[in-house]
Amino acid sequence: MAIYELRTYELRVGVLKEVIGYYNDFGWPALKSGGFDKKLIGYFFTDTGTINSLVHMWKFDDDNDRRAHWAAVFASDDFMAFAAKFRPLVQTQDVQLLTESPWGPHP
Repeated sequence: MAIYELRTYELRVGVLKEVIGYYNDFGWPALKSGGFDKKLIGYFFTDTGTINSLVHMWKFDDDNDRRAHWAAVFASDDFMAFAAKFRPLVQTQDVQLLTESPWGPHP
């Protein structure tokens, strides 16, 4: 059964432009070059509710696939160099694991 992972990073107020720069220059290239983007559904910014948040969703085959994915990402020197720049800009992190309902379309 597929597992979806919803990650929400609440950013410090006023750092969105810096976050966008870090993702454009370091984060996204590291994800793409490592092939880690293949499990990604998308990245989004919040416009209502808890604003100043960066949200991203991933789809994995199962929990083993999920754990192997993040182990590989965190073993990437390029990604960890990005993470060292990005993490100080994050106020909180929330991770939710979701499973598909038996009805409706699924990505």
